[in-house]
Amino acid sequence: MTSAVSEPTSTRRMPAEERRVLASTLVGTSIEWYDFFIYAQAAGLVLAPLFLAPIAESSPGLAQVLSFATIGISFLFRPLGAIIAGHLGDKLGRKRMLVFTLILMGLSTSLIGVLPTYAAIGVAAPILLIVLRILQGFSAGGEWGGAALMAVEHAPRGRRGLFGAFPQIGVPVGMILATATLWVLTTSMSPEAFLEWGWRIPFLLSIVLIGVGYIIRRAVDESPIFEELQRRRKEASAPLGILFRKNTKQVVLTALIFIANNAAGYLLIAFFATYAVTALGMERPPVLLATTLASFGWLIFTLWGGHLSDRLGRVRTFQIGYVALAVWAIPMWFLIDSGDIVWYFVALFVMTFALGLSYGPQAALYAEMFPANVRYSGVSIGYALGAILGGAFAPMIAEALLNQFQAAWTIGLYIAIASVISLIAVSLVKETKGVDLLG
Repeated sequence: MTSAVSEPTSTRRMPAEERRVLASTLVGTSIEWYDFFIYAQAAGLVLAPLFLAPIAESSPGLAQVLSFATIGISFLFRPLGAIIAGHLGDKLGRKRMLVFTLILMGLSTSLIGVLPTYAAIGVAAPILLIVLRILQGFSAGGEWGGAALMAVEHAPRGRRGLFGAFPQIGVPVGMILATATLWVLTTSMSPEAFLEWGWRIPFLLSIVLIGVGYIIRRAVDESPIFEELQRRRKEASAPLGILFRKNTKQVVLTALIFIANNAAGYLLIAFFATYAVTALGMERPPVLLATTLASFGWLIFTLWGGHLSDRLGRVRTFQIGYVALAVWAIPMWFLIDSGDIVWYFVALFVMTFALGLSYGPQAALYAEMFPANVRYSGVSIGYALGAILGGAFAPMIAEALLNQFQAAWTIGLYIAIASVISLIAVSLVKETKGVDLLG
């Protein structure tokens, strides 16, 4: 098998096509995660009094824990989305599933923006909120695997890490968009107006973003690896059945590798700003601005992490990231607890170094761990399970630890333990850099 067949290169794909692929995966995941993060931010800021009013009145702390729990509920449905989208993606193509998941996420997000609150329809309000949250989780479960594989399977052999980092930076880009949008709104209107109607605007903006993402994704060709696999396949297969018969170990390892990054990432997304405002009494606008600026570090270090993995290897880059996360997890809380906005920014920005190095190489590593015929299913399900074990209830766990021990550094201990688990898991993986993606 020649490299021209087994690996897409610049001689097989014009640079313009590679740019379209990278733009498609970046824009699509950015929009998906903007939708997801808008909810996570809103869960920390306004959803408890709006949708859990009776509990918020009698026990504000419990209402906030339950509000954070609704973030985790959607994660429980990620594996279902991963299984269905992964199975269909392995049989019908990456591109179709990418368009489907993008539209589903956008519709469910926009509907949250018009959802009546508890004051209007009573207990039906939180029930409908959870239903839409489930649809978001289903969509997110199928989104990442397709975007990651489109990028990696279009990449030249020696640049898979860099190409695979583009759908990864969609996460910090989505967070920057979400946090910046909330910052603009909270600085341009009164707290009462934001609580009454302003919080709906970021959800409704998703309609515009989905339209842009749909146009870009429709213009991208199907993954060349999938097309070659289709040419080789003589009869229909059952990718999901094959996956669990032959690749269960890889699914388990991919899930464990993701735990610490996803847990720490969701604290950055949904917990830090809420903690700074409610527990430390810091002003909301500068906290949101500092969180937004720190997210640029996540973007930069994620892209660099993917590039670095093309030189050092996927495993070694992950190891550096997780050692850094374990070391920084506890000290950063003492900076945050100072209540100083500069130290708050420094604490988050340094953490993004560890997040970037343990996230940038992920798409390339996961794609290289699975054979082509089960790759979409494998990476999607492993990613979704890791998200459940890691980020699903991380904000809720953090809030519970804080309520129990009244010491923020205990949250850091939780992240440090998770980092050790993920470090051990990635160390059990044989280096994958440069493997034949059609092998």
